[in-house]
Amino acid sequence: MDKHIRYEIKDRIATIVIDRPEKKNAMTFAMLDAFHEAVAEAGQNENVWVLIVRGSGGAFCAGIDLADLQATPEDRRGGEERKATPWPLLACPKPVIAAIDGAAVGMGAEFTSQCDVRIASTRTRFAWNFVHRGLVPDMGAGSWLLPRLIGLQPALRLLYSGDFLHAPEALAIGYVSRVLEPDQVAGAAWEEAQRFLQGSPFSIRRIKRLVYEGLARSPEEHIVHHRKALDECFHSHDHAEGIASFLERRPPQFTGR
Repeated sequence: MDKHIRYEIKDRIATIVIDRPEKKNAMTFAMLDAFHEAVAEAGQNENVWVLIVRGSGGAFCAGIDLADLQATPEDRRGGEERKATPWPLLACPKPVIAAIDGAAVGMGAEFTSQCDVRIASTRTRFAWNFVHRGLVPDMGAGSWLLPRLIGLQPALRLLYSGDFLHAPEALAIGYVSRVLEPDQVAGAAWEEAQRFLQGSPFSIRRIKRLVYEGLARSPEEHIVHHRKALDECFHSHDHAEGIASFLERRPPQFTGR
């Protein structure tokens, strides 16, 4: 794994830190491959129930490193895993929390759109500034996910202008759930993760899949998949434990099975 991508697991919570503060955590292609690898590991690891993503040094991610981009031939800019999983954080079957401090620009903003919950600092600012580079949103999250998260008109204003979205406005339009002082963001993300640990991982995996895949389905199609997921839940150990713990008046001991 690239030295600029740190990955650790503690108390069923995985944390990925983008750690290149001297470049505001701008991504090289080597870092991007390592990032995908870390997200995939968290998604597959049964000991991980929640994933937190953050940057270091007062920035989240300043996007792709343009020097690295220019030095990389076009046909080598898409790794096999990145081609197969263009939205790794959305594809992760676990809840993903973004702890955002400072700039989340370009690809960095795209990463935040893929997360399930976003907690920002007072100095956070987002920019989908691809029009300033003659590009469309590079991961496709800005053109598909962002309008669904904040609405068509606000999303198009941000995409057409490339302007910054500052933390107070991001909170007002519902893009982030909380805005805190910089030294409080990591702790708040950890507290949020603790809340998600109280639920069944078996059902959470299915909820996440139903919600995101449901964005592209008709209601009739969605109900078919919903009923399948519900039937799986009825036959799960976690459902049996949820009922037993209620009747026995004790906290549930979920296993994800």
